[in-house]
Amino acid sequence: MAETARPRLLLVPLLTELEWTIRPALDEWAEVASYDQPGVGAAPAVEPLDYEALVERGLSEIERRGWASCIVVSDGLLDSIAVRLALARPERVTALALGHTRLSNDTEGKRPPVNGEVIAAFGQLLQRDYGGFVRHGLVQVTHGSIGDELAQQMLDRVPRRVALTIWELVNQPESIEARLRELDIPLLFAAHVGCLVTTREGFEDAVAAFPEARAVSVPDAPSVSAEFADALRAFCLERTESSA
Repeated sequence: MAETARPRLLLVPLLTELEWTIRPALDEWAEVASYDQPGVGAAPAVEPLDYEALVERGLSEIERRGWASCIVVSDGLLDSIAVRLALARPERVTALALGHTRLSNDTEGKRPPVNGEVIAAFGQLLQRDYGGFVRHGLVQVTHGSIGDELAQQMLDRVPRRVALTIWELVNQPESIEARLRELDIPLLFAAHVGCLVTTREGFEDAVAAFPEARAVSVPDAPSVSAEFADALRAFCLERTESSA
């Protein structure tokens, strides 16, 4: 019997592939691609650094590897980029896994999916103290999963101006619901229990709008969560078995 092909995962970062601390666990059962955003590390800078540039960066990684199909995985602020990637290559992106799932970045209303006060505080910290944003802000968001050593690696790799530009871009109050409805692919939605930025109501509303999506809740930010890695593996194996 022929060996079943390993799933292919494209991990979309906010700034750098270093954010995906669960990658070693994913490498055990999948073919995984991760990358730095434009202007980060060895990745060439582009102007303007906008949504199109971030989508093109992800697409270039798929093309570089010659993948005919893959599952796109993102966490939080880059969910909108992941959805755009899927729409740009519907023949290649066969599923989406979205961490910190919500349908918009709205901070107002009866059930805001994003905590506006926290986002504003993080934005001010990024403007005022980039080192503090990485060492303390990201540590809080990930419940301590980004330690001092990793924080320093991120500071060394990611220029402050790039971080500022991407932060402002991905925090725009846009909705991804209409774009998600254009896709006809399996979805995995993940909530980070106790997250300071996204709300439980935002996740519940996303699940209600897309009841066919598999929904999981994990105790840490998905990019650093062993539980999310397990849920992603089950999601991929289920798809492999159903297509066998």
